[in-house]
Amino acid sequence: MKLRVGDAAEIKEGEPHSFRLVRGGRYVNCFLFRLKGKLIAYENKCRHIPVSLDYDDARFFDAQRRYIVCQTHGALYEPSSGECVEGPCVGASLYPVSLEVTASGIFVESEEVL
Repeated sequence: MKLRVGDAAEIKEGEPHSFRLVRGGRYVNCFLFRLKGKLIAYENKCRHIPVSLDYDDARFFDAQRRYIVCQTHGALYEPSSGECVEGPCVGASLYPVSLEVTASGIFVESEEVL
């Protein structure tokens, strides 16, 4: 099913928006943001140890807003690709979430709501 997770006009450059979907019968926390005008989304899960990147405070970027950062381990991820460029999981990438943007909103594929 398609799940509406926001309105494209509401997502400002560099300001993450958290949402969740259902995959494999489980809720999966995710986030999306706008980077150079493009909407990008990833699962909110570090590739080193499967913990949330943020502390449930929607702070996904480092102080310079150059990288996505895991607040637990300090791993740094390239926002455009999700690839870890520094930290314990170098070379691994965040799990991307495909977005469909229409005039009526931003949608993701999700299994039925639990």
